[in-house]
Amino acid sequence: MTLIKSISGIRGTIGGPSGSNLTPFDIIELTSAFTVLIRELSCKERLTIVVGRDARISGDIVSAIVCGTLCSSGVDVIDIGLSTTPTTEMAVVAHHADGGIIITASHNPMQWNALKLLNSSGEFISAADGKRLLDIAKGVHRFEYADVQHLGKHLHDNNAIQQHIDTILALPLVNMDAIQKAHFRIIIDAINSTGAISIPPLLKQLGVEEITVLNKEMNGIFRHAPEPIPENLTDIADTMRQDGHYDLGIVVDPDVDRLALLQEDGTMFGEEYTLVAVADYILMHEKGNTVSNLSSSRALRDVSEQHGVSYQASAVGEVNVVEKMKETNAIIGGEGNGGVIFPALHYGRDALVGVALFLSHLATAKCKCSELRQRYPEYHISKNKIELNDNINTHDLLDKIEEHFILESVNRVDGVKIDFANSWAHIRSSNTEPILRIYTEAHSKEEADQLASSIKSYIQKCIQ
Repeated sequence: MTLIKSISGIRGTIGGPSGSNLTPFDIIELTSAFTVLIRELSCKERLTIVVGRDARISGDIVSAIVCGTLCSSGVDVIDIGLSTTPTTEMAVVAHHADGGIIITASHNPMQWNALKLLNSSGEFISAADGKRLLDIAKGVHRFEYADVQHLGKHLHDNNAIQQHIDTILALPLVNMDAIQKAHFRIIIDAINSTGAISIPPLLKQLGVEEITVLNKEMNGIFRHAPEPIPENLTDIADTMRQDGHYDLGIVVDPDVDRLALLQEDGTMFGEEYTLVAVADYILMHEKGNTVSNLSSSRALRDVSEQHGVSYQASAVGEVNVVEKMKETNAIIGGEGNGGVIFPALHYGRDALVGVALFLSHLATAKCKCSELRQRYPEYHISKNKIELNDNINTHDLLDKIEEHFILESVNRVDGVKIDFANSWAHIRSSNTEPILRIYTEAHSKEEADQLASSIKSYIQKCIQ
């Protein structure tokens, strides 16, 4: 059981002692600090903040505490209720709000919840603003609450998801005619959260012929571990293999900002290749730069070079990807975990727009999903981790790793990225968990796993 405060918000397990777990006290403290920060940024006394949540068991309680704290602070709340992370981001802009709070722990298990914080652009707050928020929350600032005549209003918007879908359908690169003519048969794993009220209506309005939804009960009791990775997706894979008539499988995480795809035979398209395929489709119609993070596949770089455009890598984290995208005027970017960021819609990872663009690509390509996958370079990523304890100095450990690989090309923008001729390794501290992440990529699974194993062995020697 733990509580993690970071520049992007607060995340923890529900219940237990305050300051060690995510309790009402911690929620009130961070929400109050956020109102102070937003007042500083906006130079306004009367604020409007959008609040949305996924379907976690604790979501309703946490939302009530957040909304109550905001209203007690004299802030008007626009509560969009059960929703998605990208929908909440877009709602901030649509309502001309001063900020937003998304109540979701993303891919973490159901005992976790979190508050993710947005600025007035509907984007995650910057590192500098996050640091200021943590300083405020430490108690340097004395919180003051509104008297009864100046309490905030608690308003509701029940149409945010439909507005999100309408905006996607209006995008020029979303080819609804081709999708309708393809007569797609699609199965979805909604992981007992808000994918169940966002992805199916999107598909229906796109003109998908047949839609089957697994785990559509929005009770927050996740049928399987919620991270959309192969070992957690055996149910949908088995169903696709047994039925044998689906063209595509779609899987999202509980807050619907990550998109994983399954091919017609139930095998994974590869979460790293969600962004690659969408980028390829966009670059066929418009030339522009691309961005992903240092832990993402080289395949995006290769596809970008094929289209004659520039690729750049950022530090891990959505806010870092967005910053690099703005810096390079990128027209498509994201993260290799299935996070697609399409600035023509908004600067946020968005599984809904990812679905619409991928289906447009598949429909216009007029081929099977597996045939589309074969068009892209073959890479395999091995994702590993090592749990850390309080006695380990992570900075010193990363310095040792850099020194050990000094003869290779080493990048220290975010942890240690080591580029070899035909492979790479990225070692960094997690932003959300007390672990060291070790990602490796090579042209075969065996090579990637072997590289990961050798690096893990070296790290284990260093920390013993």
